[in-house]
Amino acid sequence: QVQLVESGGGLVQAGGSLRLSCAASGRTFSSYVMGWFRQAPGKEREFVAGISRSGGYTAYADSVKDRFTISRDNAKNTVYLQMNSLKPEDTASYYCAAGSVIGMAVVLTHFRRYDYWGQGTQVTVSS
Repeated sequence: QVQLVESGGGLVQAGGSLRLSCAASGRTFSSYVMGWFRQAPGKEREFVAGISRSGGYTAYADSVKDRFTISRDNAKNTVYLQMNSLKPEDTASYYCAAGSVIGMAVVLTHFRRYDYWGQGTQVTVSS
């Protein structure tokens, strides 16, 4: 069982930056692939970024590539999402997720592959 708590959301102007954090409970954090998803009102949940168990492999949605960076610190049981050059269309609730996999080079991009979810943190980008 893993419990995930996101933080770092808020209101920012277009072009600004935010860093989201997701703290995980438990002693097996490094056993999980981690991901960030987002959901805007009236829209489906969409993949934003994912990172492998060791942190050596990452994947991004095309809409955030070159602007967002996912990273993890297994010693601190925390995964981060650095968001730069924010746009109004990035406005959404952002969710952290953990997926149990065996491979060290695996990155999961589909929400159904994730087993645990945080409660979400709101990011609002004003124009």
